[in-house]
Amino acid sequence: MHPDLESLQNTTRRHFLKSCPIGLAGMFLGASGASRAFGADDIANPLAQKTPHFPARAKNVIYLHMAGSPSNLDMLDYKPELVKFNAKPCPDEFIKGKKFAFTSGVPNLMGSPRTFKQYGESGQWVSDVMPHLGGVVDKLSIIHSMTTDEFNHAPAQLLLYTGSARQGRPSMGSWVTYGLGTGNENLPGFIVLNSGGSNPSAGKNAFGSGFLPTVYQGVQCRSKGDPVLYVSNPKGMARDTRRLSLDALRDLNEIQAAKIGNPETRTRIAQGELAFRMQTSVPGVMDISQEPRHMLDAYGAEPGTASFANNCLLARRLVEQGVRFVQLFDWGWDMHGVNEELGLGSGLTNKGRQTDKPIVALIKDLELRGLLDETLIVWGGEFGRTPFREGRTANNAMLGRDHYPDCFSMFMCGGGSKPGPYGETDDLGFGVVKDKVHIHDLQATILQLLGFDHTKLTYRFQGRDYRLTDVHGRVVDGVIG
Repeated sequence: MHPDLESLQNTTRRHFLKSCPIGLAGMFLGASGASRAFGADDIANPLAQKTPHFPARAKNVIYLHMAGSPSNLDMLDYKPELVKFNAKPCPDEFIKGKKFAFTSGVPNLMGSPRTFKQYGESGQWVSDVMPHLGGVVDKLSIIHSMTTDEFNHAPAQLLLYTGSARQGRPSMGSWVTYGLGTGNENLPGFIVLNSGGSNPSAGKNAFGSGFLPTVYQGVQCRSKGDPVLYVSNPKGMARDTRRLSLDALRDLNEIQAAKIGNPETRTRIAQGELAFRMQTSVPGVMDISQEPRHMLDAYGAEPGTASFANNCLLARRLVEQGVRFVQLFDWGWDMHGVNEELGLGSGLTNKGRQTDKPIVALIKDLELRGLLDETLIVWGGEFGRTPFREGRTANNAMLGRDHYPDCFSMFMCGGGSKPGPYGETDDLGFGVVKDKVHIHDLQATILQLLGFDHTKLTYRFQGRDYRLTDVHGRVVDGVIG
């Protein structure tokens, strides 16, 4: 890179110490050769397939994010003791010194209004919100002991996907694509699908590339209308003309890359070529009308509409075609009880109806095609919900819960995960009592299943090597099969 541009990109104290001839940091980095980050040698084709650190259990990830955060206490973490103490004032020991998003004073405990049943040989509890899920419960690794540091949506989503509650870090899908490349040169390595009528609270930062080259950012697709905005040729431009214009732009960018050496120039070349190939490959893979009627019925999908069911079917089609990381966001799980749509009664029932059947269809479909063993499915939100009623709605007919970071449930399926329950919370659902799993631990475990040592998948930026888990995280061996 041109010296002037490099000095602007690296304007931190760490860079000064690295560059200083007598600095300890400079001597250490020079001796250890630590300036080369993972994958830094492949600049000609940044999306080329790469080899992980060790043999992987999973090749692809489908991440199902229930944006707003589903209530673990009303879906997967059954608490009969909480039901016994329903409407009783919350003991001071559980709330003293803690801050909640919308609750103050002494709230009342709230047992779940939902009905729970035990399913499968493992006897795991699942509520009536997701009855179909009970039929595949023995395939799930349900983690009941998740915990996070954030209790508001945007920072919690950022922490989950980027390892930091602040903007600017690469997302999980970007790290995975950076480490593995794509399995299909005609499709992006990282695709994002939304449902529920809204983007996640963290916005595009939840699937952005941060300081990684932008070729690794998530490509947002739609299940209704043009799959990718602006990928089609402008009106009046034929495909041959577009090819000529891209060739001219490529030649100019090659001249600039040779002169200045900015990796983003290579990214522009790669993105232009990928967009050209996507014009023919994306419409076909995104067209679910090609699926047989029985498959559409299994998912509850309807071609031409926008829905979570359509997105689950698209996720299977995408990983089948070699897309490395597919991220589904489904908005509408912020069950505060402020209205019927966001209440634990019909609101939660409707969200379960929209997602339960497609998730189970996705699991069974991948298994039938021999793809479940190599595809890791992850389901969950950004935090949990309180064992007490949300303060603003304490006197309303609608039931709702506040945000809660101390414990919540997630599950994984396939991709080398180990079926069965993992971790426990106390009898009232206030805290983890066994096998706590922090967000950084989840990230480390996902990378482990993909064949990476999370401490070694790094990228050098502003004078130091960054990673998804930052300086934290441990692999949770108990959820790996």
